[in-house]
Amino acid sequence: MKKIILSLLVPLGVSLGVSELAYAKGDAEAGKAKIATCSACHGATGVSAAPNYPNLAGQGERYLIKQIKEIKSGVRSVPEMAPFTGKLTDQDIEDISAFYASQPAVKGVADPEKVALGEKLFRFGDAKKAIPACSACHSPTGKGNFLAGFPYLSGQHPAYTEKQLKEFREGIRVNDGDSKTMRMIAEKLSNKEVEALASYISGLQ
Repeated sequence: MKKIILSLLVPLGVSLGVSELAYAKGDAEAGKAKIATCSACHGATGVSAAPNYPNLAGQGERYLIKQIKEIKSGVRSVPEMAPFTGKLTDQDIEDISAFYASQPAVKGVADPEKVALGEKLFRFGDAKKAIPACSACHSPTGKGNFLAGFPYLSGQHPAYTEKQLKEFREGIRVNDGDSKTMRMIAEKLSNKEVEALASYISGLQ
């Protein structure tokens, strides 16, 4: 199991590159004045009222910068965001990311019936299916890894997390780097496992 986790962590670190590990230069106060169009879907403080739009509050700044830039460039396909990201400068992206990262993360609630399976996969993975523990990259509390740029997952809408896992599994979302780590993991997950993970992650504190 340790070998599986290490084999996945090494290419992840390489694919991020030195530039993405550099400290971001965003200004949270400046970002607050730039989120008018963002707040319609993501809420005034990054807490979305709609389950299909992600909560951004408390999300890692590096991760947000990477995602927004990749949506803008087309590396990650999110058609509903394209009209907004296309007008953003690099400084805008850094400022907006800094603002959302500075906001308190929301707390979610897991479905009690899905906790057992979700916890097993998140904390221990499944050695028989060569699935590593999600906690290896996203931390035992789901708060991610700021330095590595791994996203903050806890409190996220289950519907959104479920959609992302399925899109990685189906090759729709492909911005996990040349290592294809998320795609390799997701393709081994059944719908039941995806749903359990998404629910469990939402309830992590």
